[in-house]
Amino acid sequence: MPPASPTDARVVVIGAGIVGCSLADELTARGWRDVTVLDQGPLPAPGGSTSHAPGLVFQAGPSKTMTEFATYTVEKFNSLEVDGLSCFNPVGGLEIATTEERWADLHRKAGLAASWGVRAELLTPRRCADLWPLLDEGRIHGGLYTPDDGLARAVPACRAQMARAESRGARFLERHTVTGIERDGGHVTGVVTDRGTFPADHVVSAAGFWGPVIGAMAGVDVPLLPLAHQYALTEPLPALDGVNDPRTEASRPILRFQDRDLYFREHTDRIGIGSYAHRPMPVDPYAVPAFDDAPVMPSSLPFTDEDFAPSWQDSIGLLPALGASRVADGFNGVFSFTPDGMPVLGESRELRGFWLAEAVWVTASAGVARAVATWMTDGRPDTDLHECDLNRFDDAQRSPAYIEDRGAQNFVEVYDVIHPLQPIQAPRPLRVSPFHARQQELGAFFLEGGGWERPHWYEANAPLAEGLHLPERDAWSARYWSPIAAAEAQATREKVALYDMTPLRRLEVTGPGSLDFLQTMTTNQIHKKPGAVTYTLLLDEGGGIRSDLTVARLAPDHFQIGANSGADLDWLLRHAPDGVQVRDITSGTCCIGVWGPLARELVQPLTRDDFSHQGFGYFKARRTHIGHVPVTAMRLSYVGELGWELYTTADLGLRLWDTLWEAGRPHGVIAAGRSAFNSLRLEKGYRSWGHDMTCEHTPYEAGVGFAVRPAKGEFTGRAALEGHSERTATRKLTCLTLDDPAAVVLGKEPVYADGAPAGYVTSAAYGYTIGRCVAYAWLPAALAVPGTAVHIEYFGEKVQATVAEEPLFDPQMTRIRR
Repeated sequence: MPPASPTDARVVVIGAGIVGCSLADELTARGWRDVTVLDQGPLPAPGGSTSHAPGLVFQAGPSKTMTEFATYTVEKFNSLEVDGLSCFNPVGGLEIATTEERWADLHRKAGLAASWGVRAELLTPRRCADLWPLLDEGRIHGGLYTPDDGLARAVPACRAQMARAESRGARFLERHTVTGIERDGGHVTGVVTDRGTFPADHVVSAAGFWGPVIGAMAGVDVPLLPLAHQYALTEPLPALDGVNDPRTEASRPILRFQDRDLYFREHTDRIGIGSYAHRPMPVDPYAVPAFDDAPVMPSSLPFTDEDFAPSWQDSIGLLPALGASRVADGFNGVFSFTPDGMPVLGESRELRGFWLAEAVWVTASAGVARAVATWMTDGRPDTDLHECDLNRFDDAQRSPAYIEDRGAQNFVEVYDVIHPLQPIQAPRPLRVSPFHARQQELGAFFLEGGGWERPHWYEANAPLAEGLHLPERDAWSARYWSPIAAAEAQATREKVALYDMTPLRRLEVTGPGSLDFLQTMTTNQIHKKPGAVTYTLLLDEGGGIRSDLTVARLAPDHFQIGANSGADLDWLLRHAPDGVQVRDITSGTCCIGVWGPLARELVQPLTRDDFSHQGFGYFKARRTHIGHVPVTAMRLSYVGELGWELYTTADLGLRLWDTLWEAGRPHGVIAAGRSAFNSLRLEKGYRSWGHDMTCEHTPYEAGVGFAVRPAKGEFTGRAALEGHSERTATRKLTCLTLDDPAAVVLGKEPVYADGAPAGYVTSAAYGYTIGRCVAYAWLPAALAVPGTAVHIEYFGEKVQATVAEEPLFDPQMTRIRR
């Protein structure tokens, strides 16, 4: 749906917390005047999570997107004043380590901060105690200081933004309880309250932990779990007497003691203590009392002393002065968790005009509001939101049981040291391929992604790893890794391996007009004879890469698409014309990648069709039979070796696996996992959407400009790419190799040139074929020249690297095309 013009867009925002107020300010700043914000409580503190929020804003973390949200929140709130006081107190942030593991992790976090442009400094115990004199410095190894972090004054920030939005025409209505969402023809038309109905072209649910309630009224799932979180306030402390201005409350950094799931902030002469150390306390959003029925406010539940008792002792251990004090007051505050800990943002496809801006904490509030407002007014966000997209969860991840299990686990892990590959604990297994039983027999080591169990290596291949000479790994990079991956990569290069590709999303597009539809939606030439496979891109209107796809034309009006996420399905469904059907066939199908120089020797005897290079060329597809199993075979390779992707229905998957396994025994076939797969694809320079490139990047910057064919005619994003090319790109996705063959990085580390931050790593893996680690990184174009020396910071250590010509392996493509 095209964005409404500023003169006729009627917007109703449900929820006048920090997100709703920020959104009204951002929308009206962009010229949308008819904005109404409704809340069931009194303003400016209607009783949701904002009304009790301690206001902590830490910017840096593993997510670039969330860091950008927080950075904008800091910038914006720093610019707001109420009653002569800033809405942000930049006291800084201090994370302290009391274990070696945490101290190492703070070095990693310092690297993340540098990658995303956040100032950060590692401090000695003495310097930590200088910033927080109450600390027992003898207990700590050191700290990470982020001077630009601080405390958001959430309710005053709401007031300031309300005033600005009202001055531009917005209105804020308190004590309006939403009772229904009106719709017509699949589009939202209004919001019903206990005090009247409000017509709307757009409705935004910014209701916080009430989000599932509002979503249910609209028929839209909101996958979040409200949970209670303990916050306590000490008695006045003599050590703080006269230290802080009562108006600003705090002068020392926010202190995070993550080894005990605690944080601390000053409240003039008292200390506030937040704890995640207690048991998860789910809250039913339908049972939360109305404002006038709540003892304090709806989001403030009674404090449970017994849950806080261990945290109080841990607090005294870190801050001995608390031993002469006690907890004077406390509450269990309600806020939102999602299955992956990220916000839920975007417009529903089922109910057009109904938007979600949910599961957003104060930290990210203004940044989220800016992104959603830009999305609404311009038709596209100006930052990468794939981690927050409401379509990222599949149906298997939307059950109430899954949301509760994962939300509770995210609460427990909120301050844990989490490895990038660390799988969820429960519910597992949830989604398994038809080959799961065979994989278990082979000793598969499973990790999890999107609910799928994914083999990363197989213990059955351990004998193949004997005698391999691999560099020693540090404790961090050795987690969720095995030298068996090197053996599996070598076997793929030398013989043949089976890869389970079932978790990769498959879509089917059929019906008259399918070709024209895909031609206008994607960048490459799709108008080819049936049997052709095309690598192509989905772009947004600004030329950013929404996704990359493989499109196989199986018949004149029948296409099979290899996609990346539920957002791809949503995007195509939103634009599909009448007569064109788009459906997700992933769960009913499966796929085995048969790759390696002996792949043809394995497959050819199983079929009567010609699988020679002349009879079955590269990037071609055909329907055939492998033994007794009907398959769709595509000659594709994501590992840089000869082979095929073989697709069949889920009920025949096990038979396909067994057929290939038995036929492959004489050729030394093995099963190989994603650890080897990732190494092999990086040696070939193959991009991974969501890691290496997103909608923030153009094809020419990302090195996939070859998939753009402007001469074919109009397609989404074509106009935005006019005048752009590899030559005009000012930044590039760049291949790096580490100079030391024993060095390893994992991704998201900062890259330095001449001692200054220049970019960041996207994907990295040890290249077993080339004998050193391969890292892809975003760098200025001037540095993306082969031979350029840079260094990557890994846990505080400088790792020398060199820009390399890509692809590193088989640049002439002779191994794939034989």
